Amino acid sequence: MKAAEMFSLKGRVALVTGASSGLGRQFAKALADNGAAVALVARRAGRLADLQKSIEAAGGRAMAVEADVTDRTAMARVFDAAEKAFGTVTILVNNAGVAQSGRATDMAAEEWRKVLATNLDAVFFCAQEAARRMLAAKTPGAIINIASVLGLSVAKGVAAYATAKAGVVQLTKAMAVELAFKGVRVNAIAPGWFVTEMNEEYLASEAGAAIKREIPMGRFGKEGDLDGALLLLASDAGHYITGATIVVDGGQVVAIRG
Repeated sequence: MKAAEMFSLKGRVALVTGASSGLGRQFAKALADNGAAVALVARRAGRLADLQKSIEAAGGRAMAVEADVTDRTAMARVFDAAEKAFGTVTILVNNAGVAQSGRATDMAAEEWRKVLATNLDAVFFCAQEAARRMLAAKTPGAIINIASVLGLSVAKGVAAYATAKAGVVQLTKAMAVELAFKGVRVNAIAPGWFVTEMNEEYLASEAGAAIKREIPMGRFGKEGDLDGALLLLASDAGHYITGATIVVDGGQVVAIRG
């Protein structure tokens, strides 16, 4: 099979959470550019509408649905809407997340729960919803959870975030084992430091410069650097890959571990 055929997503239906900006926006564009119809999900409706127009102007298919990933009822309606418009969702990209910084001893219970609810609980419930629908439709599919290098190695001031992302890595393995025999693959991508709206101010500081010096490639991730891993896991090119976490970090974790 030629590479173009292996990586083609023609006829697939994708749903991307946190699609209004940053990595999620790029994930949605990459999926649409390679043939998938994409349901765009986030809380910022205006940005979703702009992305939908951009995808459609490039010849792709997309729909925008405003929803909070921590609201399970709302997310069930999102899947309903995607199915009505395009058919069963066969690619889920669990990307929505919130950042956290500060000492563990200073963290309020509410902050801890907010981070875990968005970065771990919602990942599970969205994956659960997608898997149930794929199984009911008797169709194979791919669930791609966005973890982080901070789920593999830790730093100061990110206890809740690192814990949630480590949970995503383990959740990915657990669901992969349960769903593999039904043709539903579950994998994760663990990005390193990518400049997004959420962290651009921090990464532009001296602290960011120090982080950059620890990355063997000498730079932060940029737009498109995750497309290869995403398309591998979403397409037939990765049809025998499940339970894996692909690290895309410019060599940072390797350098830390030695």
